[in-house]
Amino acid sequence: MTHRDGSGSATGRDGTSTEAPTTAPATAPPSAPATVDVDRSDSGYRAWLKEAVRKVQADANRSADTHLLLFPLPERWGIDLYLKDESTHPTGSLKHRLARSLFLYGLCNGWIRPGKPVIEASSGSTAVSEAYFAKLIGVPFIAVMPRTTSPEKCRLIEFHGGRCHFVSEARMIYQESADLAARTGGHFMDQFTYAERATDWRGNNNIAESIYQQLRLERYPEPAWIVATAGTGGTSATIARYVHYMQHDTRICVPDPENSCFFDGWTRHDPTAHSERGSRIEGIGRPRMEPSFVPGAIDRMMKVPDAASVAAVRVLERAIGRKAGGSTGTGLWSALRIVAEMVAAGTTGSVVTLLCDPGDRYLDKYYADTWLAEQGLDIGPYTATLEHFLATGSWPED
Repeated sequence: MTHRDGSGSATGRDGTSTEAPTTAPATAPPSAPATVDVDRSDSGYRAWLKEAVRKVQADANRSADTHLLLFPLPERWGIDLYLKDESTHPTGSLKHRLARSLFLYGLCNGWIRPGKPVIEASSGSTAVSEAYFAKLIGVPFIAVMPRTTSPEKCRLIEFHGGRCHFVSEARMIYQESADLAARTGGHFMDQFTYAERATDWRGNNNIAESIYQQLRLERYPEPAWIVATAGTGGTSATIARYVHYMQHDTRICVPDPENSCFFDGWTRHDPTAHSERGSRIEGIGRPRMEPSFVPGAIDRMMKVPDAASVAAVRVLERAIGRKAGGSTGTGLWSALRIVAEMVAAGTTGSVVTLLCDPGDRYLDKYYADTWLAEQGLDIGPYTATLEHFLATGSWPED
C-alpha cells in the first residue's frame, strides 16, 4: 500500500519515499492540421430569403382551399363520386401547388438567388405557375419548350412575367434547361426530379390531407379509391404516401394516356421504359420514367385511350356545367370504371378524382371536332359507353 502526504510525495511499504510523477504540458504535434473556417454569412441575402419565403407562404395563406365537387350519380347506387377542383388556384391548375412547393424547396435549399433566373423544362401549366411565383419574389423566369408550343400557352407564361426559350426538339428541353442555368448562374427547377420530394406528403395541407378534411362530414369519409393522373408523378406519390402514413384503407389508381410509358414501366417493373411519341393529353403522360414517379406506392394503373379522355370531359361539361382539360377526362373515365365495378359488386363508398385545369385553355383541341378529326380520334363509342353506364349502371364490355 502507498500513503500520500500533503506534499504530494508517497511512502511505499518499505518506508522509502518516492516523488509523485509530474505531467508535461500537452503540445500539438507539429504536423497537426489547423482549423479552417470559411464563413459565407450574408445578411443581405438572408433578409431577401426571409422575405421571399414569406411571400410564397403568404400566397398559400390567403388562398382558400379548392372545392370538392360532387358528380351526379343515381342515389340508389350508394356511391359518391367527387372531383377535387384544382382549376380554382390563382394560376388555374393543379400545378400551382407543385410550383409553390418547388419554390419553397429551392429557396430553403439556397438554390434560388436574388436576381438569378429560375429555369424550367415545361411548356404547360407548371411553367405558368412557376412564372407566377418567380414574379412574386422578383426573379426572372425562363420556360424551355419545343418550338411547336401553342401561342396560347406562351401568352399565359408571358402574362405572369416569364420568358419562353424555344428548342427544335422536345427531347432537348432537359439538357438545354441545365445548360441555360449554367450559363446564366440560375437554377434549373427540374420538376420531374423534385416534384415527389418538394411536397410535404405527411400533411401540411397537401392535396391528400385536404381531400380527407373535406370528406369528414360526408357519408363515406374514407374514399375507397383516389384516382390521380401522372405528369411528373409527384401528385400520385404525395397522395399515396399520405394514405399509407395515415393508415387509411384507400387504394390509389393512376390512369395513363396513350404514348406514355408510365403504364408499361409499372406493369413490367421496367424503369427504362420509354415512348417514342409525346402524349396528346396535355399535362400528363411522359416518354420516359420520371424520377418523381413512385411505382411502389400505387395500387393500380389503367391505360386510357385518348378518345375516351376527350369523351369524358365532354360528358363532364353536360353533367356539371364545367369545361376541363383532357387530363381531367383521363381521370374521370377511370373513376367511372371503378364506380361501375362497385355497382356491379353491390358495394357502397366514395371515389375521388381531380379536376386538374380549366377547359378554356383547350377550346381548339378537346372541344374542337376539327382537331379530333385531324388526330383521327373517334369519341363516339366512348361517349356511348359513358351515357349507357350513367343511365343503366352497367358498363359495356371493352
